[in-house]
Amino acid sequence: MQRIGFIVFPGFSVMTCALITAFELANREIGELVYDVRLLSETGGSIRASSGISVATERFGRANFDTLITGGGTEPPSPGLIKFVRRAFARCRRIAGACTGAFILAEAGLLDGRRASTHWKRARELQSRFPKVKVEEDRIFIIDGPVWTSAGMTAGIDLVLAMIENDLGAHVARAVAKHLVVYHRRTGGQSQFSALLELEPKSDRIQTALAYAKRNLDKPLTVRQLANSAHLSPRQFSRAFRGETGQSPAKAVENLRVEAARLMLEQGLHPIEVVARQTGFADRDRMRRAFLRAFGQPPQVIRRNARTEASLN
Repeated sequence: MQRIGFIVFPGFSVMTCALITAFELANREIGELVYDVRLLSETGGSIRASSGISVATERFGRANFDTLITGGGTEPPSPGLIKFVRRAFARCRRIAGACTGAFILAEAGLLDGRRASTHWKRARELQSRFPKVKVEEDRIFIIDGPVWTSAGMTAGIDLVLAMIENDLGAHVARAVAKHLVVYHRRTGGQSQFSALLELEPKSDRIQTALAYAKRNLDKPLTVRQLANSAHLSPRQFSRAFRGETGQSPAKAVENLRVEAARLMLEQGLHPIEVVARQTGFADRDRMRRAFLRAFGQPPQVIRRNARTEASLN
């Protein structure tokens, strides 16, 4: 049986507690108590989250835990919490910071010289405050030795699913993900961002055109085709599209293609030439130029990084 300690503190994000459900479901799937989950705090007793909900906790002690996980919150961590994390690290198999929980690990010195992720809105702050940390602000989660960090909010679920897969196998993690009604699972190297979400189209017509583009990325996509799908003239469509999204149709289509190509590269099932063709880039040179514009890295580096992530899981 593995003891899992979830660290909470006044003003913690209640989203941390959602991660507990994944371990609970793994126990159910196996049919025995594989994970013994405890909520821990410096003082013990009732701890109030930023949302106003209170949870009952056990006081920090000298008990050993296989895994320690901390999330973020609205209040800074106390010196006692930092001391506990630093001391406990030597006695646990792995330690994780979900979302802005990475700041707690960094303050404890556990991220010095390590790669780490956190919520995209706080990534540059993490890098600025802790220059010894190798922050990768566009990662869903990162495993660097015994230290695990994830992006914000629901990305902590991806992190825990990866832990369950590491402990119990892919079939158990897949079953847990199915119960949670989430993907099994987003790769650690997958982007925190979605091209469609960033475009934020407001009208049904522009949304329809973008959905049409996403379904037909392997085909040439002209402004006229997109306009026809939205039942607008090309001129009306171009004006409305830029007004709603702040991008030209051509740039938006390229972003959709880059996103789809990156996912295929991370899955590692097809050669780069096939990925380029199936996502509408026609050839690898055109895709390479688009990747350099979007990520500052060529497709080969994206694929190599994904393989490195997979080998660490």
